[in-house]
This record gives sequence, C-alpha cells and structure tokens, in this order.
Amino acid sequence: MSAALPRTGREVRLTAVPEGLPAPADFTVAEVPLPAPGPNQVLVRNRQFLVFGGLRTLVGGAARDTPVPGIRPGEALFGPAVGEVVAAPEGSALRPGDLVTHLLGWREYALVPVAQCAAVDPALPDPVAHLSSGSAAYGALTRLTGVREGDVVLVTGAAGGVGSLAGQIARLLGAARVIGTTGSPDKAGRLVSELGYDAALTAGFRAADGSGAEHREARRAFTEQLAAAAPDGIDVLLDTTGGPQLTAAVDAARQGARFALVGALSGQLAAAGGGGRAPVEVDAFRLIVKGVTLKGYTGVDHPDVEREWTGRFAHWLRSGRIRFPLTRIPGIDRAPLALQELIAGERFGTVVVELPHG
Repeated sequence: MSAALPRTGREVRLTAVPEGLPAPADFTVAEVPLPAPGPNQVLVRNRQFLVFGGLRTLVGGAARDTPVPGIRPGEALFGPAVGEVVAAPEGSALRPGDLVTHLLGWREYALVPVAQCAAVDPALPDPVAHLSSGSAAYGALTRLTGVREGDVVLVTGAAGGVGSLAGQIARLLGAARVIGTTGSPDKAGRLVSELGYDAALTAGFRAADGSGAEHREARRAFTEQLAAAAPDGIDVLLDTTGGPQLTAAVDAARQGARFALVGALSGQLAAAGGGGRAPVEVDAFRLIVKGVTLKGYTGVDHPDVEREWTGRFAHWLRSGRIRFPLTRIPGIDRAPLALQELIAGERFGTVVVELPHG
C-alpha cells in the first residue's frame, strides 16, 4: 500500500520575515518529500484551506502569547483545512476517502496526528463551510456579550470572514438593529443588500499608526457616521479591528454595553511593526460610568462552542436563514497573492484556496 502513496507534495513556505505587509515575494511554493505516515498519523490530501489575516502576525516576527506559534523563515504556513484521507493507521476510525478538518493547510498533502483530525460533519451542506470563521462570532456573541431582544449591535470589519457572519448571527439571536463597518462603499452596499445589515459605515482608516491630520479627520468622520447610525448608542460590539473604531465604539456605548474583542486588525495589518501589537486609546471614564464590559475572545477558552456552532450553522444554512459569503481561489500557486489581496481589503467574506481533486 505504501508504494501507492504520493512521494512529494507542494507547500507554501515563508522565505523571509516581511518588511512591512506580506507580499508574494516573501513566500515560495516548494515541492517537498512526503515521509510515510507514522503509526499515529493520517495522510490527508487537502481540498481547501483558509486564508486569514492573522497570518500576518504569525509571519511578521512579532507573535507573542498567541494560541499558535509564529512561523519562521523556511517553515510552512498552516491554518484550517478540509481534506480527504489518503491513508490511516490500522485501528483508526478514519478510512481512505473520509473527509476531515485539521490545521495543516497551505500544503497539498498533510501528515496529521490522528488526534488532530476531525471528521467532517455531514449536516453542513458543503464541507468548505467548516472553514468559516463563524464560530468566533457565535462564541463571542453567546459567551461574552449575549444578545438581547432590542439590542443595537455594531460589528467592525463586517465584510471579513468573521464579520460577514457576525451581523447575521446577531440578528438571529434577537438584535433589533445591526450596524457594520467596512473600508469601501461597494462592500458597504453588499453588507446591506446581501447580508441584512441595517447600516454600513465606511471607515477611512485601517492601521493603528495613523496620527496625522488626514487620520484625525477620518476618525472624526467615522464618529459622526456612527452617531447618525446609532443616535441612542450601541448595546453590543463585536470588534475585529481595534484602533479608532474601538475608540468610537466606546464613546457610543449605552449603559451596560457589552464589548467582545475578536480581532485587532488595525495593528495586525499596519504596515509598520510585525503585526503583534494594536495600541488603542479608549475613554476609561466612559467605561466606568456606563458600566461597559470589555473582554477578548479566543476559541481555545471555549472548547464547547465549535460543536454547538456547527449544529446551528448547518440548520441556518439549510433553512436559508443565513448566507455564507465565500471567495474561492484556485490553485496553491495563487495562495501568497490571495493573502496579499485579503490583507489589502480586496476580498469579501471568507477566502479559501481550492486544490484540485478527482
């Protein structure tokens, strides 16, 4: 059987720590030998893997206290993937042909410890839905903030993988009004027309390092947009950006507002630094007098969320109550460019690279 197994496969490797934001020249697609699976390993041929902005921190040389380790030059990138089992050890519940999820994307073939593979849930209408970032949005909204009937909810970075589902989830949980932020009028229109946002605000800044007059004007304009969209303030914030948008959200907080921080893209996607810091100025006095709770969300702290989310996501998808915006990029050779385009804000919703299978 081992003679029939592939001997090589391609993977995306980091060639150098990027100077500024990652570019395709910082990566290479290398063909590497595939050792035979060990006694507790599964060989998986990947079908799709996720492209996500957090990779900027992992490759930027500034990852510290992150749930997963940073990536050094010469190492392969990694991330959520869906693939087909090619070979599994005897006694395993997995069999060749089974579809599984794991965290060794960014390569054609992955040798994955059996314990780190999970069978694809057939309840989802398309296996690629396992690569959605909706569990982070769902976990933050159910475990940290709660959503009560009548709440006004603000989602920053609403056109990304998390945000494009977060607003819809908030509505399904009972929110009365859902407001999103994004970087372009085109995306703002799609948030309203396709995803049911009541209003979408165009933030004129993406990085936390802006301090000039243009940046201050953009911040003022955004604060005015938010005040117009939520004249009585906001009850819930699901924040993926940090930076000036978080500052404005604190200013708009109603009594007892609940804030969940899911991302910090203002710092992670800043051209300066390595993506490992996201400083922000907030009004501590307002946090106190308004009784605002502000918590960070990571999935590792809430291991029960994934299964619960998958069940609800499957039901909502099949009933047509939620949409899953998805951009499919064909071929591993295009993966480095896909990451650059996502960081530049050129994509909408979840972005995956698809690998040929037959």
